[in-house]
Amino acid sequence: MDGRHEDGGLREGEALEALLAGLRAVAEPSRLRLLAVCAKGEWTVSELVQVLGQSQPRISRHLKVLAEAGLLERFREGSWVFYRRAQAGDGARVARSLGRLLPDGDPLLAADARRLAAVREARRREAERFFDQSAATWDGEGAPALPNDRVVAEIRRVVAERRPSGFLDIGTGTGRVLRAVAGFVGTGLGLDVSHDMLKAARANLDRAEARNCHVRQGDMYQLPLADRSFAAVALHQVLHFADDPEAVLAEAARVLAPGGCLIVADLAAHAHEWLRAERAHRRLGFGEDEMRRWLEGLGLDPLPPVRVEGGGMGVTVWTALAAPTAIPLKKERAA
Repeated sequence: MDGRHEDGGLREGEALEALLAGLRAVAEPSRLRLLAVCAKGEWTVSELVQVLGQSQPRISRHLKVLAEAGLLERFREGSWVFYRRAQAGDGARVARSLGRLLPDGDPLLAADARRLAAVREARRREAERFFDQSAATWDGEGAPALPNDRVVAEIRRVVAERRPSGFLDIGTGTGRVLRAVAGFVGTGLGLDVSHDMLKAARANLDRAEARNCHVRQGDMYQLPLADRSFAAVALHQVLHFADDPEAVLAEAARVLAPGGCLIVADLAAHAHEWLRAERAHRRLGFGEDEMRRWLEGLGLDPLPPVRVEGGGMGVTVWTALAAPTAIPLKKERAA
């Protein structure tokens, strides 16, 4: 036997090489410390410099080695670069195994943990300043008596019934939906175009210890994600800001896996024109027939919508299922 699978691959050999690459990468105390820190969240280079007390060029070199070995993931958000422990593949398995071998009570790791707590607190204080200015009212958007708690509870109910392996929250804002569903999903990803909102969301997720959820900067019209990559996708109070809601739905459907679930929670059709001028709403809610046509046009199967009333406005939660087998993606809509 040469270690080949029936498909001709060399899976065992690749896994062994990943293990050896990981062991070589952490065969230096600072890199092992960085791996331990990056298992506890996603951090910028400058934050990691504060934790380890080393120069930025040195930290950057260590991070490069760990990322090339597949132990860390690196992603850019505007001018910032974040690092976190790898989430998938052989490198992720090696990283998790190495983490379990770290000694409890080690003085050096304990000091890193204390400095990391200080970095977290600074991040939270910065997020709180943002909340003082605008985000404290973001979830309600200043609209009259929106039933936000019940809407999020309905989204959580749908997700809890399906328990998807991967959940995507488009336009995550302060991460409210991610926090609500974190206990029912394998991993959760929130995307938002606003860097300030993402800072607030990270602080909220950290406070809730939702370690399986993270956020990224991304445009809802051009999601930086692979086709058919999420078992569930949510759009919570997002579409009424869109110039082209159908295009946003098409992107959401593109990343939805076969048999997956799309959840759209948004304002029911209303006549509150002031929301255009004061809250930048592009659409005054959506009718059920309009939403059904869009979803069916994308090859999805809409379930009966749920209407949630609150004060002078209502919110509708639409759920639609993708076909259990892949269908051709709609690259563009008919004129």
